[in-house]
Amino acid sequence: MLKINEIAGHFVGLFYPNICEVCGQNLVKGEEVICLDCLQKMPRTGLHNEKDNFLEQRFWGKAEIERATAFYFFNKKSNFQKILHKLKYKDGKEIGRVLGKYAAAEISDNEHFKHFDYLVPVPLHPKKLRKRGYNQALCIAQGLAEVLKTEIDAENLVRVIENPTQTKKSAYERWENTNGIFAVKSSQLFENKRVLLIDDVLTTGSTLIACAQAIHKVCNAKISVFTLAAA
Repeated sequence: MLKINEIAGHFVGLFYPNICEVCGQNLVKGEEVICLDCLQKMPRTGLHNEKDNFLEQRFWGKAEIERATAFYFFNKKSNFQKILHKLKYKDGKEIGRVLGKYAAAEISDNEHFKHFDYLVPVPLHPKKLRKRGYNQALCIAQGLAEVLKTEIDAENLVRVIENPTQTKKSAYERWENTNGIFAVKSSQLFENKRVLLIDDVLTTGSTLIACAQAIHKVCNAKISVFTLAAA
């Protein structure tokens, strides 16, 4: 016999079907945000198992990073492009949390990505946070934390300058746009700690480089990087 909440769920589903964010097909019981078929087709990077991978090389000579990885490859012509757009601009908080869980389940098979002292999402400027209503990097961190069982710190690293959007900027312009925009409130909190910086997508790495530089400017922390997607 169905419970009342199950009956209500079936009723609501008739009018507001829970659909896959990639293909638009109805999700079945046990699926969240993305159907199993699309999840299996996601172009995984597997970079968590590749030391000195091409993402890590983007930090060489700019910021001291132990490891860097991303869950999947981002391609503007791919069906998976809409995931990042909805996550960032269409109140896609649940997308970030669920994909964060899926990603954590995979990267945690590597010993390096199992244990951190803090998960640190790249912060938004307070003005942008008020406008958007949420930080997509924090949503991803919340999903990662569910699996990794690691504390999230979303307060110590702050964005002190509201920089213009990075879209359509060159690599040098992105670096110039992010130089000095982050700061750390308490150097003691991150001192000698293992920190995983988290963002939605890594392109040139300029934002994450600026975050790492801000942390290393005031303390000795071991920093790694995770993003949902890599361009």
